[in-house]
Amino acid sequence: MDKVEILQVGPYPDWDEVPLNEAFEMHRYFDADDKPGLLAAHGKNIKGIATRGELGADRAMIEACPNLEIISVYGVGYDAVDLDAASENNVRVTNTPDVLTKDVADLGVAMMMVQSRGMIGAEKWVRSGNWQSQGLYPLMNRVHGKRAGILGLGRIGYEVGKRLSGFDMDIAYSDIEAKDYGSDWTYIANAVELAAHSDFLFVTLAASAATKHIVGKQVLEALGPEGMVINISRAANIDEDALLDALEAKTIGSAALDVFEGEPALNPRFLSLDNVLLQPHHASGTFETRKAMGKLVRDNLIAHFNGDELLTPVN
Repeated sequence: MDKVEILQVGPYPDWDEVPLNEAFEMHRYFDADDKPGLLAAHGKNIKGIATRGELGADRAMIEACPNLEIISVYGVGYDAVDLDAASENNVRVTNTPDVLTKDVADLGVAMMMVQSRGMIGAEKWVRSGNWQSQGLYPLMNRVHGKRAGILGLGRIGYEVGKRLSGFDMDIAYSDIEAKDYGSDWTYIANAVELAAHSDFLFVTLAASAATKHIVGKQVLEALGPEGMVINISRAANIDEDALLDALEAKTIGSAALDVFEGEPALNPRFLSLDNVLLQPHHASGTFETRKAMGKLVRDNLIAHFNGDELLTPVN
């Protein structure tokens, strides 16, 4: 029996590549020197797309595969997939939520701690010999008891809040509506007001056209010169130019970022700043989570072609 043909948009770890190749006939789009030629030659036979959250699948790719049935995304974010084109062509879309939620929350809280306590600089202080020659490292800022704002109280935002509760923080959040989690967290509908209420502003909301640059000049001004913004969502949720202006002018205190526009090619303005912690989009980057993500990508593809219910449908 012929294998179902799948277009693979980007590389996966070996532990995912092997079972994918066993189950399907994979066309490695990312390896093709002539990508339009690959789609022209095989597009009509492709019934599934396996992609990554940051790579997605645009309208041209979807329409180049007229018999496409499903797009399985390796990642919780699916904003790089043209959902309108998918729906117009009766293409199902899945992602990999839940399995990465707690790792992403862990990294967000860790970034808050590392940046607030100056741990990167302090480690360099020890290695350079400055501790011995110049004495103690400069004082930094505490975390416990401070005010935290969570912009987007979905799965990841909720897990962030649970972790922050252990630091005895005053927790507030914004979302489409108030959530009933049986907690004493404060609901603040407006993002500017949430920022004004916060010492630490966590950006954890899903990206969409409605949330593009929701953290802009007004939100950053409200956060103020002692505030920190931590982004573990998508780069598009922050106006990067406004953030760089604020960091350079020190109208906000600092930032901790795991996502960037145009990554991995960062805006070089970031590299000269000493008040921003830069991470390589690896909030889900643990062996355990990445293996679970890959399995969910495969399981959604297999379920679809077996005629079973999808595990994590988006549309």
